Parts: sequence; C-alpha cells; structure tokens
Amino acid sequence: MGVFTYESEFTSTITPARLFKAFVLDADNLIPKIAPQAIKSAEIIEGNGGPGTIKNITFGEGSQFNYVKHQVEGIDNENFTYNYSLIEGDALSEKIEKISYETKLVASADGGSIIKNTSKYHTVGDVEIKEEHVKEGKEKASGLFKLIEAYLHANPDAYN
Repeated sequence: MGVFTYESEFTSTITPARLFKAFVLDADNLIPKIAPQAIKSAEIIEGNGGPGTIKNITFGEGSQFNYVKHQVEGIDNENFTYNYSLIEGDALSEKIEKISYETKLVASADGGSIIKNTSKYHTVGDVEIKEEHVKEGKEKASGLFKLIEAYLHANPDAYN
C-alpha cells in the first residue's frame, strides 16, 4: 500500500468559529440545502457525530458518483480541526483503499480564516495517484466551499 499526500491552503473572509459551524458541524444539513446538485443527502448510519461515526453521503444528480461513506476520525471544536476518511463508495476506485482528510481552520490577520487541508490517498499496491485526479477533486471541494462562504455572507446572522 502506498500513501500519497497532498496539501492545500486557501483563505476566507469568514471567521474560523463561524466557518467551522457551517462547514463542519452543520454541513450535513447546510450543503444539501444550498447545493442539492452536489450533495442530495447526508445521514449518520452509525455513531453520534463524534469520532467513529459513519455517514452515508448521497450525491446529487450533478455528480458522476452515487454515494460515499465517511468515517469521522477526529473533531476538535475549540481548535477548529476535523479529520475524516472516505471508506466506501463509488468515488473510490479499485486502486484506492481510502482517502483521509485533515482540515484545520486558523484565524488570519484580517479577521478571516486560513483553511489548511491535507489529503492522504491510501492506494492498493504500488498505484500512483495522478495530480489531475487530485486537482479535479480539490476544484469541486473549492466550489462547494465558495457556496458555503456566499451563503454565510448573504446570511450574516447564521452560525454565530
């Protein structure tokens, strides 16, 4: 098994606490509401939302995939970190065992946030992950993030 790690960082004008509430804590409700073409539904099938929880994510009609299962590995409400893995679903190929994600939100000097992401692709055998595959996934995630950010700007009292 190989592990390929990719890191990315981007910024937001939204504070870390508010962004964490929307982007992590209430994502299962918010994302299907504001982006049903991307995510149709998210439901907990095991656990209480904390570490060990397994969620079934059903993609919307705009997606090339049907579903994935996420397993929450860690969540820290005070330090705004969230770790989870994609453990099952048609978004994983026979070449990828799982994809682990680590997200950390930190305050930026201008009062917004810096979002730091690390993705770890756990492959079967010696398979290599192509950069364009990772870039495509990151572009979709970035688009979803921008929708959440726009929603928070349009709804200044939400998630305070």
